[in-house]
Amino acid sequence: MSVSNEEFAKDKVELKVLGISYSQLQSGAYAMLLAEIDGPYRIPVVIGSAEAQAIAIKIEGVTPPRPMTHDLFASFAASFAIELQRVFIYKFEDGIFSAEMTFSYGQREVTVDSRTSDAVAIALRMNAPIYTTREIINQAGTIMDENGNQDESASASHADEAAMPRHDADEYESMSLDDLHKRLTRMIDDENYEEAARINEIIRRREQE
Repeated sequence: MSVSNEEFAKDKVELKVLGISYSQLQSGAYAMLLAEIDGPYRIPVVIGSAEAQAIAIKIEGVTPPRPMTHDLFASFAASFAIELQRVFIYKFEDGIFSAEMTFSYGQREVTVDSRTSDAVAIALRMNAPIYTTREIINQAGTIMDENGNQDESASASHADEAAMPRHDADEYESMSLDDLHKRLTRMIDDENYEEAARINEIIRRREQE
């Protein structure tokens, strides 16, 4: 599906990525949490572990020793002056989100279909905006109450805005900053970017205290 610029302009809601958590809807998967900009709605999107890692390391500022697939794509596009204009999540059906990416090259504009997780991972690397429709927000979104807490009646997913998986949180919290940096280096060397992103988050929080 390709949406015309006129149709797109009529019904668009800009989103930002809040983070990644374990999915409570599907074992072994993750939930990417998207948030309405200047609005109360959040959309949890179930994604695979590889895509979760790609998104998490970009959010947390972890630099892998070798480019990952989405990094390679972004570098390739930049080398040929191809710009990503936008990602548009245009459909939600049977629990699956469909997205498209609009690229520009000189005077030419091309729109291609994409998995939502791949589109978001690339958008983060190419500094492109992410949009959806008000209809999808109403279908799949959760809403935050006046205290900033998630209204659990609005969604079965209850994705956590804190973003990162926490099954090793106690271990990491008890480590010194020096040990955390050593562990971070080891995780990057092992290409365990999910754990690296989690450790990096704790390091950043500690250094800001």
